[in-house]
Amino acid sequence: MAKRPPILNRVKALREAHDGMSQAALAKEIGVTRQTVIAIEQGRYSPSLESAFRIARVFGVSLDDVFQWDETAES
Repeated sequence: MAKRPPILNRVKALREAHDGMSQAALAKEIGVTRQTVIAIEQGRYSPSLESAFRIARVFGVSLDDVFQWDETAES
């Protein structure tokens, strides 16, 4: 089984706070599939830097407001 990337994210919370934006709508906004958004939200996939910036821009926040490094994953 593949190890999870050491990156935490708030994508789902931001979507829900953004008028309940659907995963499909976010995917369309950033140019990926809905399955990719699901994988990002579940922490199974780290987005490309370009996609990460696109996500932050959709919600009008900084990258640090969306993604954080999981310090506990380094142990």
